[in-house]
Parts: sequence; structure tokens; C-alpha cells
Amino acid sequence: MLRHEGVNPETFAFRGLHPHISLGTASDRYAGWIGQIYSPDRYSGRIRSRQNKVGGQSFTERVLPIESVEEYFEHFDVLELDFTFYRPLLEKDAQPTQNYHVLRNYQQHLGENDPVLLKVPQVIFAQKLRRRGEFVKNPDYLSADLFTRQFYLPAVELLGRRIRGFIFEQEYQRKKDRSPPLQAAEEMDTFFSSIPKDDRYHMEIRTESLLTPDLFSVMKGHGIGQVLSHWTWLPSLKNQFGLSGNTFTNAGRQAIIRLLTPRGLRYEQAYAKAHPFDRMVEGMATPGMIEDTVDLMGQAVEKKARINVIVNNRAGGNAPLIARQIVSRFAAREPADRPGTSPSKR
Repeated sequence: MLRHEGVNPETFAFRGLHPHISLGTASDRYAGWIGQIYSPDRYSGRIRSRQNKVGGQSFTERVLPIESVEEYFEHFDVLELDFTFYRPLLEKDAQPTQNYHVLRNYQQHLGENDPVLLKVPQVIFAQKLRRRGEFVKNPDYLSADLFTRQFYLPAVELLGRRIRGFIFEQEYQRKKDRSPPLQAAEEMDTFFSSIPKDDRYHMEIRTESLLTPDLFSVMKGHGIGQVLSHWTWLPSLKNQFGLSGNTFTNAGRQAIIRLLTPRGLRYEQAYAKAHPFDRMVEGMATPGMIEDTVDLMGQAVEKKARINVIVNNRAGGNAPLIARQIVSRFAAREPADRPGTSPSKR
């Protein structure tokens, strides 16, 4: 039985599970969540269809209007906005991009206590970019000026402290393409020494061999959090955390878990299995994913760090149903006398 007033997995009411835990999803406007997170008739006539080509297949996605984020935050504590990954907020001549206008639209529908995680544009943190079907060297890799002028400053101007974290995601690097681990760590040190100081930075490295003591030393020195990512080619969440010495490294005492794809399953395979994201897919989720997540939530509570758990549809078919499993499992194992269980106020 849940002992948290207002939290009810059956109605997808997850907000306020614990003062040190925030639960949310990667993106938010899925029509497949109608009847779970979104009211069936509230967006009638305003659901847009778009085509998305993934792995050579074409899929129809049904998308709710941005104002649906208001109803989203009736259920969740935090939201990851990942569209910012695909282009900066400003062009080189300081003109707003389409992403700037979309983020400004979100800003108009966010309450004061509705925090978001923003993904940093891939052009800043990817060594190679896919262009015309091929991966080519990125000339703007680790450009402090691009990050500061074209993303960080306009993002902070729009959202201020409602930005709970910036996620720097680096692509998986094949052995023949990757830098030596020490060089990679030194490059990161130079970059984070050159951008505005902030206690909201978090780094997701998808190449296990780069997760070395040298890199973790850089992260601790700059107060950068380690994003624990449940992703195709990375080790388990618990093993990733062990690589850092089971330490939460973010200066703001924040931590991020991202449940993205089942281990061993590529993005395009996971997408095809999960689409249209309205139900769990039997046998899709990696065994142990929920248990590892709940265990790390408990460790964060014990160490007085706030942990932000972000769930993607591709982790098992439907993010709200995965979140339901997490909340139920956490509540079942929580001691009855654990302090601070009153829900947060919106």
C-alpha cells in the first residue's frame, strides 16, 4: 500500500513520491498516453499526425498540442525536453531557430514548480554527425562559444531556474574513431573550464571504455553529474554507478537516470517494437531494469541527492506504465518510518 497522499499508480498520479525523487518522461506529447496521462476529450480535433522514418520504415506519430504539458505535470514531477538535441536555439547570427519558438511556447505553459531537463544540441557534444547517410567529423565539437551563445544563454533567459539540468549526451564511438581515454578527459576539462559555471550540468557518455577514473576526476572537479543511462551498449545501471565509486558527482546534488532502450536492442528496433507507445510490449523490457532503478532511488534518498528518473517509451513500450511499475516497487520497499513523504506542491 502507498502511504503518500495523492500518489496513486493506478491513476498514474506519481507527483510527490518523495522529496528526493522526481519521476518524468523523455518528451511528453504522445497521443498513445490518452486515457493514462491525458484526458480523452480534452484535445479533440487538435491532435496532429506526422511521419517519422526510422530504420527504413515509416511510422505515423500522433502528437498533442504543447499546452498538454499542463496536464502532464499533474502526473509527473519533471520533464525531459529532447527536441533541443537536434539544433541550437539561435543561429550564428543570433536569429531564433524553430526550437527557440517551441521552447518559448513550452515556457508559456509551465508552472513555477514544473522543472525540465534540456538536452544540449548534439552539434556541441558529438564527435561525428550523420550527414546524408554518413557520419562525418563535427567541426563544432566542444565549441564553448556555440554552447554559450546559441544555447545556454537563450535557454536560461527563457526558463531560468525551471531548468533543472542540462544533459550533454555523447554518441557511442567505435574503437577506430574514439580518442584515447586520457585525451578525451582532457578535452572535457578544457570545454567545461570554458563555459559558464553552473551546477546543473550532467554528462552521458555512451562509450564504456571512456568511463575512466580520469574522466570521473574531471566530472567531480567541475561538479558535473554522471547520467546513468539504460541504453543499448552500456553496462547495467548499477555497474555504471560503480564505475564512479557509487558517487553522485553533480554540484547541485542532482542525479539523472534515463531509461532509454533495452540493453542489446538498437534504437530503430526498440522504436518499431514500442510504436505507437500505448501499451507494454511483452518481453521487451530488460530484466532487472526496474530493480536497479529502484535501488538507485533508495541510494539517492540515503545520500540526500535528488534523483530524476526519466522514462522513455522505448524502454518497454509505454513510459507511464513503466513509471507505474517503478513507483509501486519503490513504495513497497520503502520503510514505514522514512521521513519526508509528503507530496510536493505544484
